[in-house]
Amino acid sequence: MKTTLLIMAAGIGSRFGGGIKQLEPVDAAGHIIMDYSVHDAVEAGFGRVVFVIRKDIEEAFRASIGDRMAAVCARHGVTVDYAFQDIRQIPGPLPEGRTKPWGTGQAILAARDKIDTPFVVINADDYYGKEGFRKVHEYLAAGGEACMAGFVLKNTLSEHGGVTRGLCRMDDQGHLTRVVETKNIHKVAGGAQVDGRAIDGNALVSMNMWGLTPGFLDLLAEGFEAFFRQEVPADPLGAEYLIPTFIGRLVEAGRLSVQVLPTGDTWYGMTYKEDAAAVRASFQKMLEESLYQKKLFSDL
Repeated sequence: MKTTLLIMAAGIGSRFGGGIKQLEPVDAAGHIIMDYSVHDAVEAGFGRVVFVIRKDIEEAFRASIGDRMAAVCARHGVTVDYAFQDIRQIPGPLPEGRTKPWGTGQAILAARDKIDTPFVVINADDYYGKEGFRKVHEYLAAGGEACMAGFVLKNTLSEHGGVTRGLCRMDDQGHLTRVVETKNIHKVAGGAQVDGRAIDGNALVSMNMWGLTPGFLDLLAEGFEAFFRQEVPADPLGAEYLIPTFIGRLVEAGRLSVQVLPTGDTWYGMTYKEDAAAVRASFQKMLEESLYQKKLFSDL
């Protein structure tokens, strides 16, 4: 079964260059995290890539990233397409003064007309590792309807400050029962803590790597309309339509069953500026261990 990789990249700034974390090279060849995500998805069997970006950065994105990736993907029979997220793509009037994007839920809805296969959605600036892509692809290709790659909390923490993670609760069959968004999680000797309280470093967390089907988009659109009726009036400048929150509500209401697929891979991201050096060192180690080839994609 054909599957699609959906990359949420609308958060990349309109001025390309230094300081844009999604464009920070992570190896000596100049590859960025997105290169590795596309590599891992193609290796796992995904046959299509859709970038969700803003229309105003299309030319710069294609020149810096898109055209290069399209050429690489074409050699492996993988197509590349674009969807455009716009703050005005809403089921109601734009609140006066609103400049903040509407969140990951709207980002996925922006690609609704581009999605006709099961798909995995990821953040542009997160490295997820090979196992998550493989497990999600296998689950979707086998006819599964909704899943989530569950990362071990201790494998997702920063050495340089607190992070927010969605702590997962599951039943004895591995189905998601709740996602608890937990802020200010710090890495400490032997595990993790929140505001001085120890939490289980082996707990599974959501890193926004969801496996979904086109049918889910109908629920997402329905939820966006409800969000606009119920939440935007109370906070017109700051309300966000977030995927973990929405899926959590569907799960608790019994409207969606989500299988959690544990992965032992280490997540890498540049939450803090100081993370960049450690991330580059981690990619160098993976290259030295031949997890990837220096000429990325040459092993596919």
